Amino acid sequence: MQQELSLSGRHAVVTGGAKGIGKAISNELARLGANVTIMGRDSAALETQAEKLRNEYQVEARAIVADMSQAESIRAAFETAVKQLGGVSVLVNNAGIAHAAPMLRTDLAKWNELIAVDLTAPFLCTQQVLKTMISAGYGRIINVSSTAGLTGYPYVTAYCAAKHGLIGLTRALAIEVAKSGVTVNAVCPGYSDTDIVAKTVTNIVAKTERTPEQALNELLVHNPQGRLIAPEEVACAVGWLCQTAAQSITGQSIAIAGGELM
Repeated sequence: MQQELSLSGRHAVVTGGAKGIGKAISNELARLGANVTIMGRDSAALETQAEKLRNEYQVEARAIVADMSQAESIRAAFETAVKQLGGVSVLVNNAGIAHAAPMLRTDLAKWNELIAVDLTAPFLCTQQVLKTMISAGYGRIINVSSTAGLTGYPYVTAYCAAKHGLIGLTRALAIEVAKSGVTVNAVCPGYSDTDIVAKTVTNIVAKTERTPEQALNELLVHNPQGRLIAPEEVACAVGWLCQTAAQSITGQSIAIAGGELM
């Protein structure tokens, strides 16, 4: 039971915490006993997930609507979160967007939007919680990157750039706070069973007239196991990184990708 409730009394914030990988992560952290704040843009989905966390895991859970592309919205969201549930011990920077287009068709507005949400927002969120974590002598910052942060893929230049940048942020900050009791890591899922991948399949079908099965197989060919990654697999890795036993794991970029990258 001690291991199962190892985050009891901790306050965890998960951005993009109501859907996909973020939803699975908020479930796992609540299962481990953490009080959870989930942030995102979909008010209804956030409230539904927060209610589930309270009812299923008997923890405190709050939903805060926030626009991760806006610095002031991020600041206000964390101010509210701290007022509601206290200082933040665990931050999972999960919120992200994706856009596929050839380099020459990627306009500056789309580039800036993707960098803002996928890279600048984790930087701003981390700034909101880092001082408290250092003062407490404990903190877990986990950035949800991607295999696109470890290698290149065609037609997603902006996404790869943002996710590579997120890994750079992870490594630099991990060294900076190494003696403080705060660890900083990234998890890097491959193609996962999420809305983003579903939209990718839909786009492939629309542009190539392939069947959905054929389009999905184009993605699965990257994974030696020949399957999509389940969001719960990523969540379990995040839960493990939050454990006291993982205190020496910092600055790492952990691929959760069925052997796609080694």
